[in-house]
Amino acid sequence: MDNTLPTIVFLPLIAGFVLLFLPNKLRPLAKLLTLIISAFVLVQSIQIFKSGQLNYAWSILQIGNLSLDLLLRTTPLGAFILMFSCGFGLLITLYSLKSIGPGAKRVNEYYGAVLLTIGGSAGILLSNHLLFLLVFWEIVTAALYLLLATGGKNCKFAATKSFAMIGASDAAFLLGIAMVWAVSETLVISEISLATVSAVPIIAFLLLLTAAVTKAGALPLHTWLPTSGEHAPASIMALLPAAIDKLLGIYLLVIVVREIFILKSAALSVILALIGAATIIIAVMIAMVQHNLKKLLSYHAISQVGYMVLGIATGTPVGIAGGVFHMLNHAIYKCCLFLCGGAVEHATGTAELDRLGGLGKKMSITFGACLIAALSISGIPPFNGFVSKWMVYQGVIKMGTSGAGNGSGLWPIWLVAAMFGSALTLASFVKLIHSIFLARLPEQLRGVKEVSPSMWIPMGILALLCVFFGIFYHVPLKMLIYPALNIEPGTVIFGTWEPVLATSLIIIGILIGWLILAAGWLSKKVRTVPTWYCGEVQDNEQMIIPGTHFYKTVSSMGGLKQLYTGQEKGHFDLYDQGARLGLTFTNLLRRLHSGILPTYLTWVTLGLLVILFIICGIW
Repeated sequence: MDNTLPTIVFLPLIAGFVLLFLPNKLRPLAKLLTLIISAFVLVQSIQIFKSGQLNYAWSILQIGNLSLDLLLRTTPLGAFILMFSCGFGLLITLYSLKSIGPGAKRVNEYYGAVLLTIGGSAGILLSNHLLFLLVFWEIVTAALYLLLATGGKNCKFAATKSFAMIGASDAAFLLGIAMVWAVSETLVISEISLATVSAVPIIAFLLLLTAAVTKAGALPLHTWLPTSGEHAPASIMALLPAAIDKLLGIYLLVIVVREIFILKSAALSVILALIGAATIIIAVMIAMVQHNLKKLLSYHAISQVGYMVLGIATGTPVGIAGGVFHMLNHAIYKCCLFLCGGAVEHATGTAELDRLGGLGKKMSITFGACLIAALSISGIPPFNGFVSKWMVYQGVIKMGTSGAGNGSGLWPIWLVAAMFGSALTLASFVKLIHSIFLARLPEQLRGVKEVSPSMWIPMGILALLCVFFGIFYHVPLKMLIYPALNIEPGTVIFGTWEPVLATSLIIIGILIGWLILAAGWLSKKVRTVPTWYCGEVQDNEQMIIPGTHFYKTVSSMGGLKQLYTGQEKGHFDLYDQGARLGLTFTNLLRRLHSGILPTYLTWVTLGLLVILFIICGIW
């Protein structure tokens, strides 16, 4: 029995719990302790990944047939996700050293919540018992609440909303676990295999699916994510919603689909594919018209989950591998995008796109990292997002040609949604790059400088991973994805894609373009004239063309205008609608409590009759 597994789980949990109660004057100690532990945990996670199969068991309690044993094990899927989760934790800790200013409050709580997130994530990825997986799942949920709450007054509502929505899905998780126990009489994940051929397994599958897609941020339980993104600091969004929450949500989805249940119902496959396709299109349409940088990135984080769910829904090896690979790629480039957004906000004091512009020369490192991540999320070769999306497309096509997934007849719809979503993503990031880096520089931003190395180094590492995982995609596929899914390498991808050759041709094309441009400069035949102002002198601010107007016509189109308006008013937000329903029910009860004794006696009599009818069978 190896003690490495409980160490990587409980060391950050205990240290994080202690940091929650340290006084704020000890913030240097909190920073140092978090940095050391996160680095140590990363090293340990790499050792676990290299060690192969490890197991740990601790018998805690026996209640009848139910045994509460802390069972930890390493699987290829959990081990590689654990390694990257710990890596993200270390990068965010390094980034936070400068992004959280000296005047910030509740710093120790922030770093404590970071360690709780790392430890809770390790517990989820190593658990072989559903109840303990749920316990660690709740720890990560509580850590998200604490992280959001440390963001300031504006984050309190976001923290409450996130905790309420994810907490509600966790209640579904608990009920699903109870139903799994009722059918299989075990909660050990490696011993469960339920076919979805009857009502109870199907309902249990849907309940666990609800927990997974809510954590990942898929429709329709996604609205906690953009609310958090609008107000929370970028480091918080980069750690949980952008990276670790996606890894954990999709990890649970893969476990549910491939280990706990055997999908025998065609309707369940269609539901999965429908969730994926709808998430891709609807979220990216909303992202296109956003004016706040972090809110725009949040909706794109939602949209990208659709590719992961759709890939898994295909039921084909290439589709599932593509969905899991996209999970990893998304965590990399979305974390990078949020860190770039945080760097811009840190340097300029705003995340509103119409107040930014011209930062390409002022923040060249941030610009380069953001451009690479933007091209990656848009599925542009030769970056990593292209490869995983390409595999998802192939999975959808394979589902249609082979009849896999039981919803194969609808594969053209899923394929069009996936490809159209990628095109809209590119259009949206053209707007973002122009608004922040390429538009005319506002006067108030003349003194902006690049952020400190502790902030741009994590961005640079993630940007380099986007390039490496795109050009040399065979490396992560053969070392991480295929072993995690027990897929034979080289047998799942069809078609031809030579990333090294393609990258070389792209670089040659860029160099030829620069040579042509340089030749034009050397010829000195280009005539430069001042802008015609119609007889009036215009200042710099009036000459700025805001990128937020790029797709303003989209939000004013007939049909779409009503949908956008309804979305902004929260008509499609289950949290808001649930709150309205709760208030309506509360007002009804308030009116019934009139203080009139005959009314109370009437309700008591009716209640007794209902009890007698239901329990005693009296009519």
